Amino acid sequence: MPADLAARRPVRAAAPSLEHPSGRGRRIALMAGLLVAGVLVFLASVGTAITLGPADVSLVNVRDVVTNHLGLTQIPVRVSEDAIVWQERLPRALVAASCGAGLGLCGAILQSLLRNPLADPFILGVSSGASTGAVLVGVLGLGGAAVGLSGGAFVGALLAFGFVLLLARYSGAGTGSIVLAGVAGTQLFSALTSLVIFAFADSDETRGVMFWLLGSLEGMRWDDVRLTAAVAALGTGIALCFLRALDAFAFGEDVAASLGIHVTRTRVILLVLTALLTAALVSVAGAIGFVGLVLPHAARLMFGQRHSRIIPATAVLGAIFMVWVDAASRVAFAPTPLPVGVGTALVGVPVFVLLLVRRGRRA
Repeated sequence: MPADLAARRPVRAAAPSLEHPSGRGRRIALMAGLLVAGVLVFLASVGTAITLGPADVSLVNVRDVVTNHLGLTQIPVRVSEDAIVWQERLPRALVAASCGAGLGLCGAILQSLLRNPLADPFILGVSSGASTGAVLVGVLGLGGAAVGLSGGAFVGALLAFGFVLLLARYSGAGTGSIVLAGVAGTQLFSALTSLVIFAFADSDETRGVMFWLLGSLEGMRWDDVRLTAAVAALGTGIALCFLRALDAFAFGEDVAASLGIHVTRTRVILLVLTALLTAALVSVAGAIGFVGLVLPHAARLMFGQRHSRIIPATAVLGAIFMVWVDAASRVAFAPTPLPVGVGTALVGVPVFVLLLVRRGRRA
């Protein structure tokens, strides 16, 4: 019998190499193919969105301008077309894509971390704090030119997040306390923003500040592209390092702890990550809602519950979604652009209703 068992061992070891590719391998290949397809759709969306606007620009013009600036070609183009594509529309589209990817990513993390399907990046009070910081700089002139509107928004966002964390720390240790603290912080800083606008702003200042509060991608430049793209890429990279933890948190903290995950440390890291991402993006583009709420649900419906699929899918879907919403916002009420935050709400609410209806039918 021992000899017989010894003879069988090589057969067992060699058997896996003779099998067909596993279901896991096929799923990975499928996800890779879908990700490549999503990137191609994103590139096509950016190229098409750049052609939309009062000035007539074709896809060929867009291609020529971009390849010229990348040093790939030297095709003659009009100076006006070069300025429209390279200095105005392309930076705006890329900032929109970065904000969509980053905010969608934050929503996916928070919905798993807090086990709340209605969680989004603004549940931590970051958006309302950014609004207060921007209003204090724009209306009261605190910090002046040394800080700027974006700088004030970033500082206000971090202060609001710190307030929410302290409130959650002293009110309880569960995820429910974080949600309630976020609601309290949001209402507090929203009230402070309204108070400053009502008491100190004139009509011109009110109009400018309100346009920013509703989300604005006007005047985006390549510095903004570098900042938002770096923030979104860094956030995606860090989130990919916590895929196992996010899967575990979706089933509760006890399950996560039983799998050897340091619950408190991981939760703090991910909360700080989402707060910093949201603060950086909101400081550039203003308060843009519904992206972090809707896109993670769309990714789950399309690709399942595993965060190895949800994280990259949400980032790509968020980028595509924001590019098209911004393009529609630019042309719908031309020559006056619609604030992109209004556009995301007008598109996001019906999409969210459809997702809820579809989910209810499946259930």
